Amino acid sequence: MIEQLQRLPGVGPKTAQRLALHILKRPEEEVKALALALMEAKTQVGFCSVCFHLSADPVCEICRAPNRESSTICVVADSKDVIALEKTREYRGKYHVLGGLISPMDGIGPDQLHIQPLVRRVSQQNIEEVIIAISPSVEGETTTLYVGQLLKPFTRVTRIAFGLPMGGDLEYADEVTLARALEGRRELD
Repeated sequence: MIEQLQRLPGVGPKTAQRLALHILKRPEEEVKALALALMEAKTQVGFCSVCFHLSADPVCEICRAPNRESSTICVVADSKDVIALEKTREYRGKYHVLGGLISPMDGIGPDQLHIQPLVRRVSQQNIEEVIIAISPSVEGETTTLYVGQLLKPFTRVTRIAFGLPMGGDLEYADEVTLARALEGRRELD
């Protein structure tokens, strides 16, 4: 059990051991409920046929929501990014999950991602803006530039601003973060 738990992201040997011991101390009904929940999630959760976000239904809750702004699409690398953006309660548009980032070193090219469905979606619908919300890494920059070039003929393409976190010190920020913070500056209200 410890070996299997260690395979989870962010779970090291000590955390895996702590989790395993905790599970073993729980009543049998709770352990069965956890095992059942894991199996049900694995068999019932798939991808939305529109945006490729995780969903138990053919079309996810966000794509079905009539109150969401349908003329704006936020492009993210993974479903965890959708969850993070939804927690802010700031974005009211739709999403598109690429399913990863272009990474030639890892053998991941544009054809392995959900880029063509995004291009079809943008070219066939009345999309006023595509916001690219991809982390600033080498792979993220490559993906952002590639997707941006494909979508520019159809709509306005923007990217989220990057900069310093709250409470961060300038002296500890790397050059790229500082450069992005300067590029993303705006007028004081």
